[in-house]
Order: sequence, then structure tokens, then C-alpha cells
Amino acid sequence: MTIREEQELQEHQILSPYASFSDQSRGRDRQEEQCDLRTVYQRDRDRILHCKSFRRLKHKTQVFLSPGDDHYRTRLTHTLEVAQIARTIARSLRLNEDLTEAIALGHDLGHTPFGHVGERTLASCAGNNFSHNVQSVRVVERLENRGEGLNLTWEVRDGILNHKTSCTPHTLEGQCVRLADKIAYVNHDIDDAIRGNILKEEDLPGNITDILGKTTRTRLNCLIHDVIKTSMGKDQVSMSPDIGDALGKLRKYMFTYLYTNPIAKSEEIKADKMLRILYEYFSEDASRLTNECVEMIYMGEDPKTVVCDYIAGMTDNYAIEMFKSIYIPKSWKV
Repeated sequence: MTIREEQELQEHQILSPYASFSDQSRGRDRQEEQCDLRTVYQRDRDRILHCKSFRRLKHKTQVFLSPGDDHYRTRLTHTLEVAQIARTIARSLRLNEDLTEAIALGHDLGHTPFGHVGERTLASCAGNNFSHNVQSVRVVERLENRGEGLNLTWEVRDGILNHKTSCTPHTLEGQCVRLADKIAYVNHDIDDAIRGNILKEEDLPGNITDILGKTTRTRLNCLIHDVIKTSMGKDQVSMSPDIGDALGKLRKYMFTYLYTNPIAKSEEIKADKMLRILYEYFSEDASRLTNECVEMIYMGEDPKTVVCDYIAGMTDNYAIEMFKSIYIPKSWKV
């Protein structure tokens, strides 16, 4: 018996009957020889961790564009916080932690530079045909590994696709990530807003903080415990009605007072215009794209989709430098 087979056996002995067992995965689009050490979900986690799109997350905006402080969250640190919260929930519910972590690490791979403003810009340019969760699946299925993709299991791709609030993953591990994503970003965005002097803790509505807690730490503790208590022994992962309602109200408050705050969003208009100009520039002449992108168009991909792929894959800094190299005159030297 291989080490992988021993681990698969242990899953059946330890995990909840509602967990996703590695040896019962729906599999990959392309059949592969099994690893003797790692389960299919461990391999998926490792593939995501080592891919280029994951590394680029460290230079992509979470909420604050070009913050002058190294302690603000980036898309990468957000991803790691989601993974930590989701694994805590999954472990407590005796679900598959490897699957949970793989989904969490991959859920934002398709995010654009400059956060959600970049997503809205590309959706507008492409005719409302761009969404970061769909793009994340496209990254792992088509764009990574020079068009070969990562060939991840169905369960990981399903969790990545359905991590948004409006979606429902088919696995409980995916449902852990869906809730962990919301828990993470609402709380760390408050933390960043306080660091940026945009909000004060006492500004948060008392009727919400009386329920969830008056610090980031106590709110995280409350929300995570509620998910675990509400979901224990059940075939779905959810919050209790009261706590879920309080989190929804806090999220609504954040949209009103942070996500549209002129201080936090002061650079968004510039980012939007810059990305629109880049989209037009590459759409005018596809030969300006990388050889890999040109090859995708030659193989039948829609040019609009390929331009979105290229821009979505950029980091904030790369997009800015690309714009400068195209449109900002350089000093002339003899």
C-alpha cells in the first residue's frame, strides 16, 4: 500500500460522512497517473501554490490602490487569510482540509490588477463578459502552463467557480471557502481602513458590533465559531440567521463607507482609464500581445477574451509600467 493509499484510508476513518473523500473525486479532465505520496487534492494545492498566477497575487490590490504602507493587505495576503479561516472551519467539521486549502488558494487567481475596479473595467470593455471567479477557473484550465492548464480536479474547480456570495459550491469544503472569503475580507478591510484613518472602530454601528464584537479579533472569533456550531453534523456549511444577518449589515456598511469612500477610491478613476486605454491598444493590433497570446488567437480564441486574459494577468506595477512604456515619452540620448 502506498502512502497516498494509506492517507485515503485514514480519511474514511477520520472525516465526516459529509466530507469529500480524495479517492471519490470526480477526477480531472485529463487522466493522470496517481502520485504515490499525495492525494489528488494535495497535488492540486501544490500545483496552485507553485503556479505563476499565485505568485503574482502579491502585487495585486485588495482594496487600497498603491498604499504607502507595507502592512495593507494584498490579494495574496487576503488569499492566505481565507485559507487559514477555511481550514479552521473544515478541521472542526472534520471535512477535507486539503481540498479546502486548494480551493482557497486558487479562488482569486483570475483577479485583475487594481482590485474590483479592474474587474468592472474589463467587464465593461468586453461587454459584461468578465468575472473574476470565472476567470480564475480559466486560469487553471487554460492559461497556466502555456495553455495546458493545471488539470485540477472537478471539486477544486467547482469551489473556485462558486466562491462568490451569489453562488453555491457543490462540496462542503467549497462552502467553507465561500464563507471564509466573506469573513476574511469584511474584517481585514475594516482593519486596513482603521490603519488608513478612514474609519475608527467606534464608527461601526453599535447594533452590529454588540452582536459580532468590537475588535477584529473578537469578530473573527464570533463568526468562525458560529459557522462551526451551526454546521456541525449537517450536510451544508452556513451561519445562524442572527449572525448571518449581522454580517450582512456590516458588509453593507462597508460598501457604503469604505468601498465607495473617496479617500480609499481616489485612484480608481485613473486605474479605470489606464486599463481602458491598454485594452484599446491591444485590441487595435493583436500582434502587440505576447507570442503566447497571439498563438491563442491563431488557434481560435476570441481576441477580446485573449486581451482580457493578458490584462487580467498583470500585476498593478506591471500594468503601470506597461502604460508608461507605451504612452509616456522617454528622454532622448545621443
